[in-house]
Amino acid sequence: MTELTRRAMIGSAAGVGIATALAGCSKKSDTSSSSGSTASTAPTTGAASPAPGGAAALAKTSDIPVGGGKILTADKIVITQPTAGQIKAFTAVCTHQGCVVGTIENGLIKCPCHGSEYKIADGSVAKGPAPAPLAAIPVTVSNGEITKA
Repeated sequence: MTELTRRAMIGSAAGVGIATALAGCSKKSDTSSSSGSTASTAPTTGAASPAPGGAAALAKTSDIPVGGGKILTADKIVITQPTAGQIKAFTAVCTHQGCVVGTIENGLIKCPCHGSEYKIADGSVAKGPAPAPLAAIPVTVSNGEITKA
């Protein structure tokens, strides 16, 4: 019979505590898009259809509301349209603690974890605790489809 040492018990308990803490920090997985109010939709994979040149389209321009945007949770990308015809894309990972942003409303990309907010026009921080803006992702628009550049 193996005797359980005090050190083994403490190590085991610490592992369970860390796993529990990490489970509480899970990222939100729903996709939202809106132009003035919160609207949740089913998660979006982002891979809509092949675009010219063979790259898979992230979304169609018609899917991105003017003054709002769409969060592609699986791709961890947020696509916005601050003004008609102006398409922007940013990482959907909050710069505070790595949560995936959850909603877009009133011209702001909002993180559900600690309340950080970013401007849809440039990804800059509108409200902390986020320490830095969302990183821009280069995209191209062709024939109404948005693809990574």
